[in-house]
Amino acid sequence: MLVPVLLFLVGFALLIKGGDWFVDGSVGIARRFHLPELLIGATVVSIGTTLPEVMVSSQAAMQGNAGISYGNAIGSIICNTSLIAAITMTVSPGKVNPKSFKLPTAFFFAAALSYALVAWTAGRFARWMGLAYLAVFVVYMVVSTVQMKKHPELAEDSEEEEGGKERPFAMELLLLVVGAAAIAVGARFLVDNGTLIAAALGVPDSVIGLTMVALGTSLPELITAITSLIKGHGSLSLGNIIGANLFNIVLVSGMAISISPFAIPAEKLLGGMNSSLIVDLPVMLAVMAIMCLPALKKGELKRWQGITLLCVYALFTVYQFVS
Repeated sequence: MLVPVLLFLVGFALLIKGGDWFVDGSVGIARRFHLPELLIGATVVSIGTTLPEVMVSSQAAMQGNAGISYGNAIGSIICNTSLIAAITMTVSPGKVNPKSFKLPTAFFFAAALSYALVAWTAGRFARWMGLAYLAVFVVYMVVSTVQMKKHPELAEDSEEEEGGKERPFAMELLLLVVGAAAIAVGARFLVDNGTLIAAALGVPDSVIGLTMVALGTSLPELITAITSLIKGHGSLSLGNIIGANLFNIVLVSGMAISISPFAIPAEKLLGGMNSSLIVDLPVMLAVMAIMCLPALKKGELKRWQGITLLCVYALFTVYQFVS
């Protein structure tokens, strides 16, 4: 047990430093090209912080473990929103630009609703669905780039750095790449060894995907969010979370389904019904609605949203372990 605990701590250290480098590199690139931090967060940063989910779900799919692939994506969205975004909103609520906020939010709900409808009606995902989600990922990246070029006024949302010295472009790219690598390796250490620790403590396999693995692979988003808040880049943090949630559907699930199509796991029942269909998917949609809809309507995030989401996450986690 000593070795898994030590590797778990090493992974945590890599995440902290990797998050610091990744935020510095991405913010530097955003400013260099006069791009809004929210959109940079919803594209470049989100890809980097979603790498752990991609690796874990793809590996699980190749091993035929549908429960981990499915639970990791859904659990990560719930964790990203009701824990990580909730912390951001509770600590530092503020205004958002609906024009920048609208695109990733619209893509997410379109992808998430189609994902939920397939689960509720068909009960399984075919390979062509995975390929379709990967195509949506490509479309989103293209549309985001076009939007940034057509609407440079959105760059006014980016915070100005006071007294900061601009780094060479090569250094910013190096920080981005090395930070992403440190995040990925650190998250893998946390997931692998956290799962070993959980199994040794008798945590059921059906809970690991939605809780331990989801939390472990969401730690890059958490570290990036905390680092962004400390550095005063709230928009980067928010954009990263929305983008990461979208990528959990179209990239993480899309990759896993394309590798190995699977049926919706039914290891956990509630009232004789599949718990995932009546609890996990509705909670995933509900927490995103709580975060996004008021922001789209009023252009700002409130502290009550963060507190509400933290309560939802606590109840969801308790349910997974006690029911």
